[in-house]
Amino acid sequence: MNEVDWDDLKLFFQVASEGGLAGAAALTGISPPTIGRRMLALERTMGRTLFIRSQQGYRLAPDGLVLFDHVQSMRKTVSDISRWHGDAFSLPIVSIGGQIWTTGFVARHAGALRNRQDRFRLCCKLLLPEEDLTFRRGMIGMLSARPANGNFAVRKSVSVAYCTYRAADDGIEDELPWVSIGTEVANAPAETWVFRNHEPEIHTWTNAPELLPHLLSAGAGRGVLPTFMGDAVPSLKRDGVPIDELAHPLWLAVNDDDRQLPEVRLTMDRLADLLRRNEDLFSGDRPSLAATDARRS
Repeated sequence: MNEVDWDDLKLFFQVASEGGLAGAAALTGISPPTIGRRMLALERTMGRTLFIRSQQGYRLAPDGLVLFDHVQSMRKTVSDISRWHGDAFSLPIVSIGGQIWTTGFVARHAGALRNRQDRFRLCCKLLLPEEDLTFRRGMIGMLSARPANGNFAVRKSVSVAYCTYRAADDGIEDELPWVSIGTEVANAPAETWVFRNHEPEIHTWTNAPELLPHLLSAGAGRGVLPTFMGDAVPSLKRDGVPIDELAHPLWLAVNDDDRQLPEVRLTMDRLADLLRRNEDLFSGDRPSLAATDARRS
């Protein structure tokens, strides 16, 4: 049997429901002769008689009754899929934006910010320093400086510390070369610090900041990471004390017109709680995994 066209099945349903070509034509805008030809073609395709035709109209034949039931089920399934699809795209979006490290932390803890029962979608975004959040709706910004202008509701959150890290198992006490983030993508002071202070000693760099912990773990040298990142990597250890000039508070900012939206308020509260529970990790006061492993051994 040739494959049946779903459009022909939908037209069959209209003819059967209306009891004839005229009623189906009024509903679909297709002329009665065209509908009649398509129903004949459908019967030939299926190899079954679907209608008993008379001057009174179109009455379903036994095979037509079976097909009518099948098409009803198909219509319900299509309707359910369309409703399910529509529901997904009708859900509001809450975006959380920040620099590469903070958005990475958010991504790793997304389960604490949205669960499967929540009626909103979550988006993690990378924000560039020059981006203006004034007109970004539904966006919670994780910022290293309090917004100087704009209509924002602002919360001061945790303090962020930065430190130099190297491979935990390198066994080398000598000075190591530096690993840097490429100047073409470095924006924040912590991302440019190595280049500003140790340019001649940079032997390795990357334009993908998320690769920096991997390069350090592999023994490529030493580099700067926020403590909430570096201390959480077992294959890294600190190479010195936190760098005071890079420390800064983390600010949570949202458009003041959005802060009362239930999904934004809920996400903001959950994000603030997540950061508060990890305050010692951000400030550098929590023992690193590498140090903890060393003490155990």
